[in-house]
Amino acid sequence: MDSKLTLKLDKKVIELAKVYAKEHGQSLSRLIENYLKALTKDSDSKEARKFEIAELVKSIPLDVDLPENYDYKEEYHKHLEKKYR
Repeated sequence: MDSKLTLKLDKKVIELAKVYAKEHGQSLSRLIENYLKALTKDSDSKEARKFEIAELVKSIPLDVDLPENYDYKEEYHKHLEKKYR
């Protein structure tokens, strides 16, 4: 079941993402959905391996600076350990 999501992004990023999506024959919504699916899939799954994240999406700036070797799974695990002690 589809559900609506509102995102607040830099205007230039949105414009570039729309162009990218159009050039690849998909809607911006579908592009973002596929990106989020790739992020949340098990990295060993066949589906996750065949999906490549576009350079445009990789270039979207984050509000935080993370080191190159940042392991979000490990950090999340630490967070859960601390939370449920």
